Amino acid sequence: MNDERTALDEAHEAMEAAPEDGAARMRFYERLADSELFLLLKRESDGDSIEPETFPLDGGEVVLVFDREIRLAAFLGKPAPYAGLSGRQAVKLLAGRGIGLGVNLGTGTSEIVVPAGAVDWLSRTLDHRPEQTEERPAEVTAPGAIPETLLGGLDTKLALAAGLAKLVYLAGMRYESGRQTHLLAFIDAAPGAEGALAAAAGEALTFSGLDAGEMDVVFLAAGDPLSARLARVGLRFELPEPPRPEVTEITPPGMDPDAPPILK
Repeated sequence: MNDERTALDEAHEAMEAAPEDGAARMRFYERLADSELFLLLKRESDGDSIEPETFPLDGGEVVLVFDREIRLAAFLGKPAPYAGLSGRQAVKLLAGRGIGLGVNLGTGTSEIVVPAGAVDWLSRTLDHRPEQTEERPAEVTAPGAIPETLLGGLDTKLALAAGLAKLVYLAGMRYESGRQTHLLAFIDAAPGAEGALAAAAGEALTFSGLDAGEMDVVFLAAGDPLSARLARVGLRFELPEPPRPEVTEITPPGMDPDAPPILK
């Protein structure tokens, strides 16, 4: 079986190696939420709803999810209906139902049972949204000491935001009120993407494991004077370009002199 390691494998391995490390545990749950999962179903979907197959374990019922199709196939050994969805969608589907997640069970790779209580906690954590405030900036500075856990989380989240903004700056900010914090500025965000980008930034902070972390998020046009100030002192993140669909040009028979039509 050609089974390459996944981001979930690496996060699970780090968590298992340091069971007392809260930050490692938070990173695993973040990777679980961000991963594409394949959920075993009781029957084929009717197009409007899905019915997961449930299994009784000592700690309660679970559904089975795998982060690669090849792992699901290897576990079952036969064809079976399944649905592809994100980890966050799986959590929302199960929240409040007393059902846990059996992740990659029987594969020997990143196997774990996430109990129903942890599923509910993750759902509530993912529901958190930043609060909107208005303050006038007084001074923009280079970012202070940024924990590696937060930088790594931002890198991962921004890599998933391809095409939603031109670029991002992280800087220090002092407001006229005297409040000081870090500022994450999205430049030329795509219309309607503000909510998703703010939520992604909030999750990066939440799952970084920082107990009292704080970070403001702002959306600016490239021509805004504040953008120029951020460009001088801020830490710059480049967002990847969205994947472009591949276009294959098909030449009608007889139009290519090197490949004439075949006569039958």
